[in-house]
Amino acid sequence: LEVKGKRLKKHKEYIVNAPYSDLKVFSKVLKAIPDDSILQVGNSSAIRYTQLFKVNKTLEVYCNRGTSGIDGCTSTALGCAVARVDMPTVLLTGDLSFLYDSNALWNNHIPINFRIIIVNNEGGGIFRILPGHKNTENFDTYFETNHRHTAEHLCKMYGLGYEAVSDEDKLNAA
Repeated sequence: LEVKGKRLKKHKEYIVNAPYSDLKVFSKVLKAIPDDSILQVGNSSAIRYTQLFKVNKTLEVYCNRGTSGIDGCTSTALGCAVARVDMPTVLLTGDLSFLYDSNALWNNHIPINFRIIIVNNEGGGIFRILPGHKNTENFDTYFETNHRHTAEHLCKMYGLGYEAVSDEDKLNAA
């Protein structure tokens, strides 16, 4: 119990002092999700970051694993929102998972209780924190998916609202 208390204290101190990063974003976003919502979490980095924080006990939390890891997260979350119109549904996902399954938005049944939060870190670099050879030409070419895309034009195409934040002040305001 004493060790757990020390770890929690260090964790809180680290988050408070951490620079604007994925870790900081997840800590703030998870606290901002309304009570009694459904939280659908994307794969890879998204679920790994989420498990580092105490999640609001009033949330129903789900995550699915597709064949390649990232496929189907947006479709699953949207399906949940359609089936559970009684509760707000929030998809917290990474950019690759979202972009990979963005055709999920190509339908006429997106309920108004559905929100998507995309942590766009231009590919995430998840394979850089997993075991394996990293600093090679083949790694950069075939394992990482670096990009400079956002969801802005997809949102316009589907008639959805879009807001981007790029620093902690904007995140707090959003």
